[in-house]
Amino acid sequence: MPTPHPPRPPYPPSGGAPGESDESLAARMRGVPDAEVAHSTALLITRHWQSAHAYAVVCLASSGNTAAMVTSAAFHQVFDRLTLGEPGVALRPVFLVTVRDTVRQWATEERISAVLPELQKPAGGRGMRAAKSMTPENRRLAERAFHALPGSARCLLWHTEVEAEPLDFPAGLLGMDIDTASATLELARDKFREGCVRAHQELAPTKDCRFYNRLLDVPIRRGGALLPDVQQHLAECRYCRDAAEQLGHFEGGLDVLLAEAVLGWGARRYVESRPGRSPHRPRTRGAGRHSGRARSAARHRTLPRIPLPVLAGRSSRALRTGVGIVSAALLGTVLATSLSSYDGDGDPTASAGVDDDRGSAAPGTGTQAQPTASATAPGTARLPSVPGQTRLRNAAADLCLDLRGETGTQLAECSSELTQQWSYGNDGLLRNAAEPDLCLDSHADAGVVIVGTCAAADGDRGDDVRYDLTVRGELLPRWEEQFALASTTAEAGSDVVVKVRDGSAAQRWLTDPAPAGTGSGSVAGATDPAQRQVGLPDAS
Repeated sequence: MPTPHPPRPPYPPSGGAPGESDESLAARMRGVPDAEVAHSTALLITRHWQSAHAYAVVCLASSGNTAAMVTSAAFHQVFDRLTLGEPGVALRPVFLVTVRDTVRQWATEERISAVLPELQKPAGGRGMRAAKSMTPENRRLAERAFHALPGSARCLLWHTEVEAEPLDFPAGLLGMDIDTASATLELARDKFREGCVRAHQELAPTKDCRFYNRLLDVPIRRGGALLPDVQQHLAECRYCRDAAEQLGHFEGGLDVLLAEAVLGWGARRYVESRPGRSPHRPRTRGAGRHSGRARSAARHRTLPRIPLPVLAGRSSRALRTGVGIVSAALLGTVLATSLSSYDGDGDPTASAGVDDDRGSAAPGTGTQAQPTASATAPGTARLPSVPGQTRLRNAAADLCLDLRGETGTQLAECSSELTQQWSYGNDGLLRNAAEPDLCLDSHADAGVVIVGTCAAADGDRGDDVRYDLTVRGELLPRWEEQFALASTTAEAGSDVVVKVRDGSAAQRWLTDPAPAGTGSGSVAGATDPAQRQVGLPDAS
């Protein structure tokens, strides 16, 4: 039998904050005369009783006298904790959780449930007693993130989202003016989302889940489609599917997400019982939501568009291959004259002096082999380092690696802008001509490529800002060479990220050719549209 909906209390709730915050009332319950304690408890009961009683009705699946008894017991417990010094901020969810726990505890005690038959309903106390946990498994991230927020953030989010109350009500509970509350609410939403993303990474059961953290977060946040390999991972990983579903709530309302994360049992019925959702009264949100979130209103939520691919009978790890890695001295593959001047005629393998199967010198090609190639390990090439700059064009998108804002990167229409000029040093660092003191970093933002401070090779972040080039033209971050730099989509404005290495054109990068007749690899002024691939064909 479904739990009955409690009757809707009058709106707005009685006991609105008349100038004293909940925290100040809680403070006046500690070591003060009984008259002061009575004043504080009366106000707190007036403010929060109706909601707590309504939730007791949901938990018991009954609106009988036991609901009032549970509510009274819950208030008594919370007041005891406040007297002992527990913070008095964001008290509404505290009262509600205490109501839930009281019902469950009483239902577990046979001596209590024997005299209170309302505790024995399958949709109420008996069902709660049998439940392993009050918080659903697919709300663990939101639960962790919410409880990590400051009390003021929890209060504002709960009352505006779950209770559907106007912003001035929780502002009064906090003793805030409306402008401060609006700004705090906007920040609270952002911090709550960041907390969910962080919890996904911290609680990730596998290395793959940690890697897909940002690749999951960024497209959902920006309203774009998920990468195919992310979709494949979601098809195989319930943990990440749950994370994607939770993050998808941020493009709509957080009411159900918050209620299920904090309350669990009967959360939806409690949300629907709130007077702010009365059919004759439109839901009111905080003013701070409308400025920074207006752009989200036109978006469709990402999660419903995620197709779950048919499993091919193998793990995504099978996509990772052991293609040979070019050494850190491979600046010549980007800028050396012998390679950068390649325009599509002849065999680039021969011009580099590397056999396409074994990585050895290729005799009889008619082209002078590089003398250093024969001394290099199979599958790699060592070529002279020539200083210079070049654009990096994505082979699949035909767009160039560019800067976005102060630290971001993106794909953009290729141009002569300085922000599209890159240099690859013999130390493995990739620098942009517009920000030469910064280096391309693929680890600081959990797989989303940015430009950040450079680091010494032997430092903690040394591998985060260094890359190896494969003979296929892939850029492999040294912190994890099973990944390669790629874009999220083949459209201008796409983020550049690291993905599981799959050998696709989306993970290959082309450079500008050197001007004919020059011995320098610098192409800052080159206008020839012909492009060639960074590095050599696959020698593995």
